[in-house]
Amino acid sequence: MSSTERELTTTSYAILGLLAIRPWSTYELAGQMRRNLHYFWPRAESNLYAEPKRLVEGGFARARSQPVGKRRRTVYSITPKGRQALERWVGDPAAESRLESETLVKMMFAPYGSKEDLLAHLRRFLRESESKKQQLRRIFQEYLAGDDPFPDRVHINIVCYRLVWDYTETAASWAAWAIDQVERWPDVTIPSDRRALMEVLAAALAGERDQAASELRRAPVRG
Repeated sequence: MSSTERELTTTSYAILGLLAIRPWSTYELAGQMRRNLHYFWPRAESNLYAEPKRLVEGGFARARSQPVGKRRRTVYSITPKGRQALERWVGDPAAESRLESETLVKMMFAPYGSKEDLLAHLRRFLRESESKKQQLRRIFQEYLAGDDPFPDRVHINIVCYRLVWDYTETAASWAAWAIDQVERWPDVTIPSDRRALMEVLAAALAGERDQAASELRRAPVRG
């Protein structure tokens, strides 16, 4: 493996993956990312304009200029070298998935701020989650109407979207619950009723046990 290829990042491969579907301009890549990668690899968007050029320099992609009206645009496509690199990367073990949220980081240290600060963070988190749900609803309606742009990828996309939807819906539900909880607190420095808090954990574990039992009941009986 060349030194250039060793330097490729997950974002590099994500863009190669999009180029493997079809050639794109950077403007088109941005629009496609807003439909998928935005929800689980948003950092790709920050490198959108630099990364394709880097892939061209490494021989993983090629660029060609096309006229658009009186202007010209650069369209990127994957090369055989880029396709080979992508195929190798897809087969490599993935890094551990992580949850990153500045809202949760701020909540961890809420006792050093105010209750009003914490509620403001949680309400913003709820608005963001509801906004994402609305964006996903629009995308899902396109699929249901048969207007999805790549029907041959529907099996991949729907499985990914299911997790994105479940996570977003859970995040919105959690934020609404957290706001209700914090509003009941006298302040953020003293724990509220410990017994009630322990019931939250017990209910979570009970729900896990109920789900496992339900799955066991649905499992086929083998003779």
